[in-house]
Amino acid sequence: MPATPPAKVYLFGTCLVDVFFPQAGIDAISLLEHAGVEAVFPQAQSCCGQPAYSSGYMDEARRVALAQLDCFPEDWPIVVLSGSCGGMMAHHYPKLFAGDAANEARVRRFSERVIEFTDFVVNRLGIALADLGQPEKVVLHTSCAARREMGTLTTGRALLARLAGVELVEQDHESECCGFGGTFAVRHPTISAAMVADKTRAIKACGAPNLVSADCGCLMNINGALQKQGERLQGEHIASFVWRRIGGEA
Repeated sequence: MPATPPAKVYLFGTCLVDVFFPQAGIDAISLLEHAGVEAVFPQAQSCCGQPAYSSGYMDEARRVALAQLDCFPEDWPIVVLSGSCGGMMAHHYPKLFAGDAANEARVRRFSERVIEFTDFVVNRLGIALADLGQPEKVVLHTSCAARREMGTLTTGRALLARLAGVELVEQDHESECCGFGGTFAVRHPTISAAMVADKTRAIKACGAPNLVSADCGCLMNINGALQKQGERLQGEHIASFVWRRIGGEA
Protein backbone atom coordinates (compact mmCIF):
# COMPACT_ATOMS: atom_id res chain seq x y z
CA MET A 1 0.00 0.00 0.00
CA PRO A 2 1.53 3.35 -1.02
CA ALA A 3 2.20 5.75 1.83
CA THR A 4 0.41 8.73 0.34
CA PRO A 5 -1.83 8.17 -2.68
CA PRO A 6 -2.32 11.37 -4.66
CA ALA A 7 -5.56 13.26 -4.12
CA LYS A 8 -5.73 14.54 -7.68
CA VAL A 9 -4.61 13.20 -11.06
CA TYR A 10 -4.96 14.02 -14.72
CA LEU A 11 -6.69 11.50 -16.96
CA PHE A 12 -5.38 11.03 -20.49
CA GLY A 13 -8.25 9.27 -22.20
CA THR A 14 -6.61 8.52 -25.59
CA CYS A 15 -8.24 9.34 -28.92
CA LEU A 16 -9.72 5.83 -29.29
CA VAL A 17 -11.47 6.09 -25.93
CA ASP A 18 -12.73 9.53 -26.89
CA VAL A 19 -14.14 8.39 -30.25
CA PHE A 20 -15.01 4.70 -29.89
CA PHE A 21 -15.02 3.77 -26.17
CA PRO A 22 -16.21 6.85 -24.23
CA GLN A 23 -17.81 4.71 -21.54
CA ALA A 24 -14.36 3.36 -20.64
CA GLY A 25 -13.26 6.89 -19.81
CA ILE A 26 -16.37 7.56 -17.76
CA ASP A 27 -15.96 4.28 -15.87
CA ALA A 28 -12.28 4.96 -15.18
CA ILE A 29 -13.14 8.35 -13.70
CA SER A 30 -15.90 6.73 -11.62
CA LEU A 31 -13.48 4.13 -10.31
CA LEU A 32 -10.85 6.72 -9.44
CA GLU A 33 -13.40 8.90 -7.66
CA HIS A 34 -14.73 5.81 -5.85
CA ALA A 35 -11.17 5.38 -4.52
CA GLY A 36 -11.08 9.00 -3.36
CA VAL A 37 -9.04 10.46 -6.21
CA GLU A 38 -10.18 13.49 -8.18
CA ALA A 39 -9.62 12.93 -11.90
CA VAL A 40 -9.16 16.03 -14.05
CA PHE A 41 -9.77 15.60 -17.77
CA PRO A 42 -8.31 18.46 -19.85
CA GLN A 43 -10.64 18.94 -22.79
CA ALA A 44 -7.90 20.09 -25.16
CA GLN A 45 -5.96 16.81 -25.02
CA SER A 46 -5.75 14.82 -28.26
CA CYS A 47 -3.70 11.95 -29.70
CA CYS A 48 -0.42 11.02 -28.00
CA GLY A 49 1.38 11.20 -31.34
CA GLN A 50 2.14 7.51 -31.67
CA PRO A 51 0.70 7.10 -35.22
CA ALA A 52 3.00 9.82 -36.54
CA TYR A 53 5.97 8.51 -34.53
CA SER A 54 5.61 4.89 -35.62
CA SER A 55 5.17 6.01 -39.24
CA GLY A 56 8.40 8.01 -39.21
CA TYR A 57 6.90 11.52 -39.11
CA MET A 58 9.05 12.82 -36.24
CA ASP A 59 8.40 16.54 -36.67
CA GLU A 60 4.64 15.93 -36.63
CA ALA A 61 4.99 13.66 -33.57
CA ARG A 62 6.95 16.38 -31.77
CA ARG A 63 4.24 18.97 -32.48
CA VAL A 64 1.57 16.64 -31.07
CA ALA A 65 3.71 15.87 -28.01
CA LEU A 66 4.30 19.54 -27.22
CA ALA A 67 0.57 20.21 -27.51
CA GLN A 68 -0.06 17.52 -24.88
CA LEU A 69 2.51 19.03 -22.53
CA ASP A 70 0.52 22.26 -22.55
CA CYS A 71 -2.64 20.39 -21.51
CA PHE A 72 -1.21 18.99 -18.26
CA PRO A 73 0.55 21.88 -16.51
CA GLU A 74 0.14 20.88 -12.86
CA ASP A 75 2.58 18.46 -11.23
CA TRP A 76 0.02 15.64 -10.86
CA PRO A 77 0.30 12.04 -12.11
CA ILE A 78 -1.00 11.60 -15.65
CA VAL A 79 -3.07 8.39 -15.67
CA VAL A 80 -3.33 6.91 -19.17
CA LEU A 81 -6.08 4.53 -20.29
CA SER A 82 -3.78 2.70 -22.69
CA GLY A 83 -0.44 1.08 -22.00
CA SER A 84 0.51 1.68 -25.61
CA CYS A 85 -0.11 5.43 -25.40
CA GLY A 86 1.50 5.41 -21.97
CA GLY A 87 4.61 3.85 -23.49
CA MET A 88 4.71 6.56 -26.13
CA MET A 89 4.44 9.34 -23.59
CA ALA A 90 6.70 7.82 -20.92
CA HIS A 91 9.45 6.31 -23.08
CA HIS A 92 9.38 7.77 -26.59
CA TYR A 93 8.73 11.44 -25.85
CA PRO A 94 12.20 11.75 -24.21
CA LYS A 95 13.77 10.17 -27.31
CA LEU A 96 11.95 12.63 -29.56
CA PHE A 97 13.39 15.60 -27.69
CA ALA A 98 16.86 14.28 -26.83
CA GLY A 99 19.32 17.11 -27.43
CA ASP A 100 16.57 19.74 -27.72
CA ALA A 101 17.81 22.32 -25.22
CA ALA A 102 14.52 24.22 -25.24
CA ASN A 103 12.28 21.25 -24.44
CA GLU A 104 14.28 18.23 -23.26
CA ALA A 105 14.07 18.83 -19.50
CA ARG A 106 10.38 19.79 -19.64
CA VAL A 107 9.52 16.70 -21.65
CA ARG A 108 11.41 14.44 -19.28
CA ARG A 109 9.56 15.85 -16.25
CA PHE A 110 6.27 15.28 -18.09
CA SER A 111 7.17 11.70 -19.02
CA GLU A 112 8.11 10.84 -15.45
CA ARG A 113 4.53 11.67 -14.40
CA VAL A 114 2.92 9.27 -16.90
CA ILE A 115 1.48 6.06 -15.46
CA GLU A 116 -0.81 3.46 -17.01
CA PHE A 117 -4.26 3.04 -15.43
CA THR A 118 -3.95 -0.48 -13.97
CA ASP A 119 -0.47 0.31 -12.66
CA PHE A 120 -1.85 3.40 -10.94
CA VAL A 121 -4.82 1.76 -9.22
CA VAL A 122 -2.83 -1.31 -8.14
CA ASN A 123 0.53 0.15 -7.19
CA ARG A 124 -0.14 3.82 -6.40
CA LEU A 125 -3.59 3.51 -4.85
CA GLY A 126 -3.35 -0.03 -3.49
CA ILE A 127 -7.06 -0.17 -4.26
CA ALA A 128 -9.31 -2.64 -2.40
CA LEU A 129 -12.32 -3.89 -4.35
CA ALA A 130 -15.57 -5.26 -2.90
CA ASP A 131 -16.61 -7.62 -5.68
CA LEU A 132 -20.42 -7.81 -5.84
CA GLY A 133 -20.73 -9.91 -9.00
CA GLN A 134 -21.49 -13.58 -9.55
CA PRO A 135 -18.55 -15.95 -10.15
CA GLU A 136 -17.36 -15.65 -13.74
CA LYS A 137 -14.31 -16.18 -15.94
CA VAL A 138 -12.42 -13.53 -17.85
CA VAL A 139 -9.54 -13.54 -20.32
CA LEU A 140 -7.07 -10.64 -20.40
CA HIS A 141 -5.41 -9.29 -23.54
CA THR A 142 -2.52 -6.83 -23.35
CA SER A 143 -1.09 -4.93 -26.29
CA CYS A 144 2.49 -5.68 -27.29
CA ALA A 145 3.76 -2.18 -26.48
CA ALA A 146 1.83 -2.07 -23.21
CA ARG A 147 3.24 -5.41 -22.13
CA ARG A 148 6.85 -4.55 -22.93
CA GLU A 149 6.99 -0.88 -22.05
CA MET A 150 4.50 -0.44 -19.20
CA GLY A 151 4.14 -3.91 -17.66
CA THR A 152 0.36 -3.98 -18.02
CA LEU A 153 0.13 -7.77 -18.13
CA THR A 154 1.35 -7.90 -14.54
CA THR A 155 -0.74 -4.99 -13.29
CA GLY A 156 -3.84 -6.07 -15.23
CA ARG A 157 -3.63 -9.52 -13.65
CA ALA A 158 -3.07 -7.95 -10.23
CA LEU A 159 -6.15 -5.75 -10.63
CA LEU A 160 -8.38 -8.66 -11.69
CA ALA A 161 -7.04 -10.76 -8.80
CA ARG A 162 -8.59 -8.26 -6.40
CA LEU A 163 -12.06 -9.31 -7.61
CA ALA A 164 -13.00 -12.27 -5.41
CA GLY A 165 -15.53 -13.76 -7.83
CA VAL A 166 -13.44 -13.50 -10.99
CA GLU A 167 -11.32 -16.32 -12.39
CA LEU A 168 -8.64 -15.24 -14.86
CA VAL A 169 -8.28 -17.69 -17.75
CA GLU A 170 -5.08 -17.64 -19.80
CA GLN A 171 -5.29 -17.88 -23.59
CA ASP A 172 -2.84 -19.80 -25.75
CA HIS A 173 -0.09 -17.65 -27.28
CA GLU A 174 -1.07 -14.86 -24.92
CA SER A 175 1.92 -12.71 -25.76
CA GLU A 176 1.21 -12.65 -29.51
CA CYS A 177 0.05 -9.44 -31.18
CA CYS A 178 -3.61 -9.09 -32.23
CA GLY A 179 -2.55 -7.46 -35.49
CA PHE A 180 -3.66 -3.91 -34.68
CA GLY A 181 -0.39 -2.05 -34.19
CA GLY A 182 -1.91 1.35 -35.00
CA THR A 183 -1.04 2.14 -38.59
CA PHE A 184 0.22 -1.44 -39.12
CA ALA A 185 -3.38 -2.63 -39.53
CA VAL A 186 -3.91 0.03 -42.20
CA ARG A 187 -0.67 -0.54 -44.10
CA HIS A 188 -0.76 -4.33 -43.93
CA PRO A 189 -4.44 -5.32 -43.77
CA THR A 190 -3.98 -8.89 -45.00
CA ILE A 191 -1.31 -9.72 -42.43
CA SER A 192 -3.29 -7.92 -39.72
CA ALA A 193 -6.43 -9.92 -40.57
CA ALA A 194 -4.50 -13.21 -40.30
CA MET A 195 -3.05 -12.19 -36.94
CA VAL A 196 -6.40 -11.20 -35.44
CA ALA A 197 -7.92 -14.44 -36.72
CA ASP A 198 -5.30 -16.34 -34.70
CA LYS A 199 -5.93 -14.13 -31.68
CA THR A 200 -9.72 -14.55 -31.74
CA ARG A 201 -9.31 -18.30 -32.19
CA ALA A 202 -7.21 -18.47 -29.01
CA ILE A 203 -9.60 -16.25 -27.07
CA LYS A 204 -12.62 -18.33 -28.03
CA ALA A 205 -10.81 -21.58 -27.28
CA CYS A 206 -10.10 -20.60 -23.68
CA GLY A 207 -13.83 -20.56 -22.97
CA ALA A 208 -14.07 -17.35 -20.96
CA PRO A 209 -17.31 -15.41 -21.56
CA ASN A 210 -15.62 -12.07 -20.81
CA LEU A 211 -12.69 -10.37 -22.51
CA VAL A 212 -10.91 -7.32 -21.08
CA SER A 213 -7.97 -5.21 -22.12
CA ALA A 214 -6.38 -1.96 -21.07
CA ASP A 215 -5.85 -0.98 -24.72
CA CYS A 216 -8.81 0.10 -26.84
CA GLY A 217 -6.86 -0.22 -30.09
CA CYS A 218 -6.60 -3.97 -29.54
CA LEU A 219 -10.23 -4.10 -28.42
CA MET A 220 -11.38 -2.34 -31.57
CA ASN A 221 -9.47 -4.81 -33.73
CA ILE A 222 -10.46 -7.94 -31.80
CA ASN A 223 -14.10 -6.89 -31.34
CA GLY A 224 -14.42 -6.12 -35.04
CA ALA A 225 -13.10 -9.56 -35.95
CA LEU A 226 -15.38 -11.28 -33.44
CA GLN A 227 -18.38 -9.37 -34.76
CA LYS A 228 -17.51 -10.32 -38.34
CA GLN A 229 -17.31 -13.97 -37.24
CA GLY A 230 -20.82 -13.71 -35.76
CA GLU A 231 -19.64 -14.11 -32.18
CA ARG A 232 -21.55 -12.52 -29.30
CA LEU A 233 -18.38 -12.00 -27.27
CA GLN A 234 -17.22 -8.38 -27.23
CA GLY A 235 -14.33 -7.17 -25.14
CA GLU A 236 -14.42 -4.17 -22.83
CA HIS A 237 -11.87 -1.94 -21.18
CA ILE A 238 -10.71 -3.34 -17.86
CA ALA A 239 -11.90 -0.16 -16.09
CA SER A 240 -15.49 -0.85 -17.20
CA PHE A 241 -15.31 -4.49 -16.15
CA VAL A 242 -13.99 -3.64 -12.69
CA TRP A 243 -16.44 -0.81 -12.21
CA ARG A 244 -19.36 -3.09 -13.09
CA ARG A 245 -18.13 -5.83 -10.74
CA ILE A 246 -18.05 -3.48 -7.75
CA GLY A 247 -21.56 -2.23 -8.37
CA GLY A 248 -21.11 0.64 -10.81
CA GLU A 249 -23.44 1.05 -13.77
CA ALA A 250 -20.95 0.29 -16.53
